[in-house]
Amino acid sequence: MSAAHGFIGAPSRGHEAQPARVQGGAVQVAHRSNDQVACGFIAAAFSGPRCENVCVGRARGWDDAMGFSSEAGGGDPLTPFDMATAALLMVDSHGVIAAWNQAAQDLLGYTAADVLGHSVTTLFLEEGDLPAVQSWLRGAENSWKRPLRVLHREGRPVELAVRACRLHAVGGHREWLVALRDAAALREDEWHEDVARSLLQQSPLGVAVLDTDLRYQWVNPAMAHLDEEGCGAATGPAAGAEPSPIVARQAKQVLKSGQAPVALENIAPIRVPGREDAGHVRLRSSFPLSGADGNVRGVCHAVLDFQGQDPARERLTLLNTASEHIGTTLDLDRTVHALAEIMVPSVADFVAVDLLESVHAPMELTTRSADSSDPLCRVAHLSIQEDRPEAAVEIGATSHYPKESPQRRSLATGQPIREVVRPSTPWLAKDPLRWTRLIRLGVHTQLVVPLRARDINMGVVTLLRWKNPRPFDEDDLSLVTDLVGRAAVSVDNARRYTRQQQAALTLQQSLLPQDLPDLSAVEAAYRYLPADSEVGVGGDWFDVIPLSGARVALVVGDVVGHGIHAAASMGRLRAAVQTLADLDLPPDELLTKVDDLVLRLSDEAEATSDGPVVFGATCVYAIYDPIARTVTMARAGHPTPAIAHLDGPVEFPDVPAGPPLGLGGLPFESAEIPVEEGSIIALYTDGLIEASDRDVDVGFERLCFALAHPDRPLDEICDTMVRILLPDRPSDDVAFLIARTRALSSDSVAAWDVSAEPSAVHEAREKSVSQLEVWGLQAAAFTTELIVSELVTNAIRHASGPISLRLIREHTLICEVSDTSSTSPHMRRASGTEEGGRGLFLIAQMAQRWGTRYTAEGKTIWAEQPLPASL
Repeated sequence: MSAAHGFIGAPSRGHEAQPARVQGGAVQVAHRSNDQVACGFIAAAFSGPRCENVCVGRARGWDDAMGFSSEAGGGDPLTPFDMATAALLMVDSHGVIAAWNQAAQDLLGYTAADVLGHSVTTLFLEEGDLPAVQSWLRGAENSWKRPLRVLHREGRPVELAVRACRLHAVGGHREWLVALRDAAALREDEWHEDVARSLLQQSPLGVAVLDTDLRYQWVNPAMAHLDEEGCGAATGPAAGAEPSPIVARQAKQVLKSGQAPVALENIAPIRVPGREDAGHVRLRSSFPLSGADGNVRGVCHAVLDFQGQDPARERLTLLNTASEHIGTTLDLDRTVHALAEIMVPSVADFVAVDLLESVHAPMELTTRSADSSDPLCRVAHLSIQEDRPEAAVEIGATSHYPKESPQRRSLATGQPIREVVRPSTPWLAKDPLRWTRLIRLGVHTQLVVPLRARDINMGVVTLLRWKNPRPFDEDDLSLVTDLVGRAAVSVDNARRYTRQQQAALTLQQSLLPQDLPDLSAVEAAYRYLPADSEVGVGGDWFDVIPLSGARVALVVGDVVGHGIHAAASMGRLRAAVQTLADLDLPPDELLTKVDDLVLRLSDEAEATSDGPVVFGATCVYAIYDPIARTVTMARAGHPTPAIAHLDGPVEFPDVPAGPPLGLGGLPFESAEIPVEEGSIIALYTDGLIEASDRDVDVGFERLCFALAHPDRPLDEICDTMVRILLPDRPSDDVAFLIARTRALSSDSVAAWDVSAEPSAVHEAREKSVSQLEVWGLQAAAFTTELIVSELVTNAIRHASGPISLRLIREHTLICEVSDTSSTSPHMRRASGTEEGGRGLFLIAQMAQRWGTRYTAEGKTIWAEQPLPASL
């Protein structure tokens, strides 16, 4: 570069240079370009008759900003034409030298007396430069710069860099302010400036300047992209921002002591899968930034990162990152995706994970069942390019590899294969799709590693490189083999867990009701949502059990724990509740019986080595009577049910909170609540209300909102409950059961009091037959007459107190006889010589179902028979 092209302070592009005007011996400088500002300050350095009274208005701070020192001999020059060192002269419109400073005398040897009043052309050595100078004097408008050769007073030539700026003087005359600099010295200054510019703008050294208020005033590009907070931010500090605590602490130390501390710190790796962000060492230093007057104006902060210099360290860091991300979940898909995210872009430009289809089979894998020739399914792939141009198959599709491919050979041998990819690679010729994609993309090497654990092949991992020019080497092979080996164990664990989870889920679904019965007492709907696959199948269950007298039992329970043991225990408890419900026990008595069962199961579990040590459950049991229009509830450590009334707010009735099942020795209590027809009774497990950030109060509020307007369809209410109360992946099993109550009208029930006289049997038969005629059920008169006769006769003969008879027309025809005796009749086989003992036997033969339930006043014997239309 010539001296003419190295001048600093040229007019800024887009700004028109403005001349200086000399009025009354003062120079007024127009601040429209750096040239005019510079010339205004340079003029103050002149000596001579015409410049003795020149004074320049000095804008505060501009001299330092432009690199000009206002004090003679003040410091090192910051620009090649610093006013303290530059040779300056002034030339009038006739080309006569009108001013000459000491620096010009030192540079060329001529005193002011030698040159003042003489033409400026007498200084130039080469005649070829004279026309240029003359042209400048005649036609140059505002500024002029070029290299020139000038004759020193001693007779030797001197190469100079010249800059000239036009001035307007009094009377409209043109004058020129000329600055001279030794060309060799200028080139040296430019070289130092290029070094400084590269150091600040292009080097990896981050440099920033902070003011005394500890705010960034200037940052270079390296610092602007430096993560000073250690959080993986894409951009670093910006001008005006506050520094990080460590930078602020070091800057305060500098301002206080004036010393320049140096700190060396280890930066922990940022754990972001898929990013090559290993741990590194950071060297940082701060030092005071002083002005020309010696006062500290701020702090300069420099940072240098040492990263990626040690392959062994990078390998350990990557393995450490892999251990934190691979194997943290028992979800198979998430495990293989974590492996892919670790590989790209740290190790490869593309990675694909293909698993044998037998891995997803429900049976246990063996070396025979996991054959290397089995179909492969693509379960994950990741690329440095979003469109994944190297992927030949989509996720979930079958990956067809030729028999000679490294993938099939690796599966067959169980050994990794490193292969150079060329257009002439034999196996690629048999796979045109992959040949086109890999060759067009420029893939140069691939690494294939079998996914193998416990001597069983489960799949293969393929890695490709094309963006990274370095082929896979032995170190890469060792690293990838280690990573894939760790992932293989996690994949096998996830596969085993998934198989066990599926078995538990299948068992649980087989134990839950497959469909709800169609009852006249209630219309019911339910939802069962298993927990996240990592939590395991729980022991939630629900049930709708028809009872005698057109009543219905609603049950929801929850077994403690997860997994196949919880599912099996749930099935045992559900069967027990169904059996006890057939005995028509009140809710509190039924829970007492179930509590005893749970205690026995707990004892059995503790006595066995493979059973769960802790066994417990919660349950709520409710009986709804459509004739009395009441619901009787009892609960054992379970959330209280909710009742959504048609004409009122959602109610959480005060049902006594009994202890969880399995504690023993504590009583349970029932509560009877009147319920109008059309109301919604909601029973649920705790997973429903605790899913709202584990805040039960919020869960109850959302449940009230979901149950509002109970006249909506039940499926719509269920969907609303799921949407409002549950996240996408609930952390616990959730089961809930909602039932809309119905009521039996008075014309479907007929009841009479029966006297304890033998003649009352005939009267009861006649009333029953008459009622059947009203209902249009004459076809059932014979059977009903026989059942009524036997039940009333037994009550008169064996019971005491008031006797009542009730007929109920529902889906079946129900006959009930109640008395005050607690003695339960038993069916027996009478001998041929006995005159009695055959009544219950006949009822059992004629009725569809029969039984006894106990009440607070005594007992009720009932018998059901199908309606004639269904016979």
